[in-house]
Amino acid sequence: MKITTIGLDLAKNVFQVHGVDEHGKAVLCKTLKRAQVLAFQERTGE
Repeated sequence: MKITTIGLDLAKNVFQVHGVDEHGKAVLCKTLKRAQVLAFQERTGE
């Protein structure tokens, strides 16, 4: 599973993360609280 594009829906307290592969297939759909976003980005290398 290689994620090529990540979309991030910004809100006050909850963020929706959506990742797709090179074929446009959704491979990641995650809900993060504001405090979790930075740690998530560090883990994914983005």
